[in-house]
Amino acid sequence: MPRLVLASASPARLSVLRGAGVEPLVQVSEVDEDAIIAELGPDAAPEVVVTTLARAKAADVVHTLTAEGHVLEGHDDLVVIGCDSMLLFDGKLQGKPGTVEVARARWKRMSGHSAELLTGHSVLRARGGQIVAQADDHSGTTVRFGTPSDADLESYLATGEALQVAGAFTLDGLGGWFIDGIEGDPSSVIGIGLPLVRRLLADVGISVADLWSSNPSAHE
Repeated sequence: MPRLVLASASPARLSVLRGAGVEPLVQVSEVDEDAIIAELGPDAAPEVVVTTLARAKAADVVHTLTAEGHVLEGHDDLVVIGCDSMLLFDGKLQGKPGTVEVARARWKRMSGHSAELLTGHSVLRARGGQIVAQADDHSGTTVRFGTPSDADLESYLATGEALQVAGAFTLDGLGGWFIDGIEGDPSSVIGIGLPLVRRLLADVGISVADLWSSNPSAHE
Protein backbone atom coordinates (compact mmCIF):
# COMPACT_ATOMS: atom_id res chain seq x y z
CA MET A 1 0.00 0.00 0.00
CA PRO A 2 1.13 3.59 -0.56
CA ARG A 3 2.38 5.80 2.25
CA LEU A 4 -0.28 8.36 3.11
CA VAL A 5 0.98 11.87 3.84
CA LEU A 6 -0.90 14.86 5.25
CA ALA A 7 0.52 18.13 3.94
CA SER A 8 -0.65 20.18 6.90
CA ALA A 9 0.39 21.20 10.39
CA SER A 10 -3.26 21.29 11.51
CA PRO A 11 -3.83 19.10 14.58
CA ALA A 12 -7.56 19.15 13.79
CA ARG A 13 -7.02 17.61 10.34
CA LEU A 14 -4.72 15.00 11.80
CA SER A 15 -7.30 14.20 14.49
CA VAL A 16 -10.03 13.72 11.87
CA LEU A 17 -7.90 11.24 9.92
CA ARG A 18 -6.86 9.37 13.05
CA GLY A 19 -10.46 9.16 14.18
CA ALA A 20 -11.29 7.69 10.77
CA GLY A 21 -8.75 4.90 11.19
CA VAL A 22 -5.77 6.34 9.32
CA GLU A 23 -2.35 7.33 10.64
CA PRO A 24 -0.65 9.57 8.06
CA LEU A 25 2.86 10.89 7.98
CA VAL A 26 2.73 14.65 8.58
CA GLN A 27 4.88 16.86 6.37
CA VAL A 28 4.20 20.60 6.42
CA SER A 29 4.46 22.50 3.15
CA GLU A 30 6.46 25.69 2.80
CA VAL A 31 4.45 27.41 0.09
CA ASP A 32 3.94 31.17 0.19
CA GLU A 33 0.15 31.36 0.37
CA ASP A 34 0.02 35.13 0.00
CA ALA A 35 2.14 34.98 -3.15
CA ILE A 36 -0.15 32.36 -4.70
CA ILE A 37 -3.25 34.39 -3.88
CA ALA A 38 -1.64 37.50 -5.36
CA GLU A 39 -0.71 35.61 -8.52
CA LEU A 40 -4.30 34.38 -8.93
CA GLY A 41 -5.52 37.96 -8.73
CA PRO A 42 -8.54 39.59 -7.12
CA ASP A 43 -10.99 38.20 -9.66
CA ALA A 44 -10.22 34.53 -8.96
CA ALA A 45 -13.27 32.55 -7.84
CA PRO A 46 -13.14 31.64 -4.12
CA GLU A 47 -13.28 27.90 -4.83
CA VAL A 48 -10.38 28.28 -7.27
CA VAL A 49 -8.31 30.03 -4.59
CA VAL A 50 -8.71 27.34 -1.93
CA THR A 51 -8.25 24.48 -4.40
CA THR A 52 -5.15 26.04 -5.94
CA LEU A 53 -3.63 26.52 -2.48
CA ALA A 54 -4.39 22.91 -1.55
CA ARG A 55 -2.77 21.66 -4.76
CA ALA A 56 0.31 23.82 -4.22
CA LYS A 57 0.76 22.48 -0.69
CA ALA A 58 0.45 18.86 -1.81
CA ALA A 59 2.86 19.38 -4.71
CA ASP A 60 5.41 21.09 -2.46
CA VAL A 61 5.34 18.15 -0.06
CA VAL A 62 5.72 15.64 -2.89
CA HIS A 63 8.82 17.57 -4.00
CA THR A 64 10.21 17.62 -0.45
CA LEU A 65 9.65 13.93 0.25
CA THR A 66 11.14 12.79 -3.04
CA ALA A 67 14.12 15.14 -2.97
CA GLU A 68 17.60 13.67 -3.01
CA GLY A 69 18.73 12.75 0.48
CA HIS A 70 15.26 12.65 2.06
CA VAL A 71 14.41 9.55 4.07
CA LEU A 72 11.48 8.80 1.72
CA GLU A 73 13.49 9.34 -1.47
CA GLY A 74 12.74 6.49 -3.84
CA HIS A 75 9.61 5.38 -1.98
CA ASP A 76 7.69 3.63 -4.71
CA ASP A 77 4.23 4.91 -3.77
CA LEU A 78 3.17 8.08 -1.96
CA VAL A 79 -0.28 9.64 -1.63
CA VAL A 80 -0.23 13.24 -0.41
CA ILE A 81 -3.32 15.13 0.77
CA GLY A 82 -3.25 18.93 0.73
CA CYS A 83 -6.02 21.13 2.13
CA ASP A 84 -6.79 24.80 2.50
CA SER A 85 -9.77 26.37 4.27
CA MET A 86 -11.11 29.91 4.08
CA LEU A 87 -14.37 31.52 5.13
CA LEU A 88 -16.47 33.27 2.50
CA PHE A 89 -18.37 36.08 4.20
CA ASP A 90 -19.96 39.07 2.50
CA GLY A 91 -18.36 38.01 -0.75
CA LYS A 92 -14.80 38.09 0.66
CA LEU A 93 -12.48 35.24 1.59
CA GLN A 94 -11.09 35.25 5.11
CA GLY A 95 -8.16 33.17 6.25
CA LYS A 96 -6.50 33.11 9.66
CA PRO A 97 -6.97 36.44 11.47
CA GLY A 98 -3.56 36.37 13.14
CA THR A 99 -4.36 39.03 15.74
CA VAL A 100 -6.97 39.54 18.45
CA GLU A 101 -8.05 42.80 16.87
CA VAL A 102 -8.79 41.22 13.50
CA ALA A 103 -10.52 38.23 15.09
CA ARG A 104 -12.68 40.49 17.25
CA ALA A 105 -13.74 42.61 14.29
CA ARG A 106 -14.65 39.51 12.28
CA TRP A 107 -16.73 38.05 15.10
CA LYS A 108 -18.58 41.35 15.53
CA ARG A 109 -19.57 41.20 11.87
CA MET A 110 -20.29 37.45 11.71
CA SER A 111 -22.32 37.09 14.91
CA GLY A 112 -25.91 36.20 14.15
CA HIS A 113 -25.16 35.65 10.45
CA SER A 114 -24.19 32.79 8.15
CA ALA A 115 -21.10 32.27 6.03
CA GLU A 116 -19.68 29.52 3.84
CA LEU A 117 -16.58 27.62 4.91
CA LEU A 118 -14.72 26.57 1.74
CA THR A 119 -12.08 23.85 1.88
CA GLY A 120 -9.93 22.99 -1.10
CA HIS A 121 -8.65 19.41 -1.28
CA SER A 122 -5.91 17.97 -3.46
CA VAL A 123 -4.74 14.36 -3.58
CA LEU A 124 -1.51 13.61 -5.44
CA ARG A 125 -0.09 10.14 -6.02
CA ALA A 126 3.62 9.87 -6.73
CA ARG A 127 5.83 6.98 -7.79
CA GLY A 128 9.55 7.23 -8.25
CA GLY A 129 9.45 10.93 -7.51
CA GLN A 130 6.93 11.65 -10.28
CA ILE A 131 3.27 12.61 -9.85
CA VAL A 132 1.29 9.91 -11.66
CA ALA A 133 -2.26 10.83 -10.61
CA GLN A 134 -4.02 13.90 -9.28
CA ALA A 135 -7.53 14.72 -8.08
CA ASP A 136 -8.71 18.12 -6.81
CA ASP A 137 -12.01 19.53 -5.61
CA HIS A 138 -13.51 21.73 -2.93
CA SER A 139 -16.34 21.51 -0.44
CA GLY A 140 -18.56 24.23 0.92
CA THR A 141 -20.46 24.16 4.20
CA THR A 142 -22.78 26.85 5.55
CA VAL A 143 -21.96 27.91 9.11
CA ARG A 144 -24.54 29.70 11.26
CA PHE A 145 -22.82 31.85 13.86
CA GLY A 146 -24.31 32.49 17.27
CA THR A 147 -24.00 35.75 19.17
CA PRO A 148 -21.60 35.41 22.10
CA SER A 149 -21.74 38.00 24.85
CA ASP A 150 -18.93 40.54 24.87
CA ALA A 151 -17.44 38.83 27.92
CA ASP A 152 -17.57 35.37 26.32
CA LEU A 153 -16.07 36.69 23.09
CA GLU A 154 -13.17 38.34 24.92
CA SER A 155 -12.55 35.15 26.89
CA TYR A 156 -12.57 33.14 23.69
CA LEU A 157 -10.18 35.51 21.94
CA ALA A 158 -7.86 35.41 24.94
CA THR A 159 -7.39 31.65 24.47
CA GLY A 160 -5.67 32.31 21.14
CA GLU A 161 -7.63 29.56 19.41
CA ALA A 162 -9.38 31.89 16.97
CA LEU A 163 -6.17 33.52 15.76
CA GLN A 164 -4.73 30.59 13.81
CA VAL A 165 -7.81 29.04 12.21
CA ALA A 166 -9.72 29.97 9.08
CA GLY A 167 -12.61 32.29 9.78
CA ALA A 168 -11.56 32.82 13.42
CA PHE A 169 -13.55 29.87 14.74
CA THR A 170 -13.47 26.14 15.31
CA LEU A 171 -16.28 23.62 15.28
CA ASP A 172 -14.47 20.96 17.29
CA GLY A 173 -12.94 23.23 19.95
CA LEU A 174 -13.90 26.15 22.14
CA GLY A 175 -15.44 27.97 19.19
CA GLY A 176 -18.07 25.25 18.91
CA TRP A 177 -19.97 26.88 21.78
CA PHE A 178 -20.76 29.80 19.49
CA ILE A 179 -21.80 27.93 16.34
CA ASP A 180 -25.59 27.56 16.13
CA GLY A 181 -25.53 25.04 13.30
CA ILE A 182 -24.08 23.97 9.98
CA GLU A 183 -25.45 22.76 6.67
CA GLY A 184 -23.05 20.34 5.03
CA ASP A 185 -20.13 18.13 5.98
CA PRO A 186 -18.88 18.76 9.55
CA SER A 187 -15.48 17.18 8.90
CA SER A 188 -14.90 19.70 6.11
CA VAL A 189 -15.51 22.55 8.57
CA ILE A 190 -12.88 21.02 10.84
CA GLY A 191 -10.49 21.15 7.90
CA ILE A 192 -10.61 17.94 5.86
CA GLY A 193 -13.81 16.53 4.38
CA LEU A 194 -13.85 12.75 4.68
CA PRO A 195 -16.55 12.13 2.03
CA LEU A 196 -14.71 14.28 -0.50
CA VAL A 197 -11.29 12.82 0.32
CA ARG A 198 -12.75 9.32 -0.08
CA ARG A 199 -13.86 10.22 -3.61
CA LEU A 200 -10.54 11.86 -4.48
CA LEU A 201 -8.59 8.87 -3.17
CA ALA A 202 -10.73 6.62 -5.39
CA ASP A 203 -9.85 8.84 -8.34
CA VAL A 204 -6.14 8.08 -7.80
CA GLY A 205 -6.78 4.37 -7.25
CA ILE A 206 -6.93 4.15 -3.45
CA SER A 207 -9.69 2.61 -1.33
CA VAL A 208 -10.16 3.95 2.19
CA ALA A 209 -10.67 0.36 3.37
CA ASP A 210 -7.14 -0.41 2.20
CA LEU A 211 -5.86 2.48 4.28
CA TRP A 212 -7.63 1.07 7.35
CA SER A 213 -6.15 -2.36 6.77
CA SER A 214 -2.64 -0.93 6.52
CA ASN A 215 -3.04 0.92 9.84
CA PRO A 216 -2.42 -1.45 12.78
CA SER A 217 -4.14 0.87 15.28
CA ALA A 218 -7.41 0.53 13.36
CA HIS A 219 -7.63 -3.07 14.50
CA GLU A 220 -6.81 -2.62 18.17
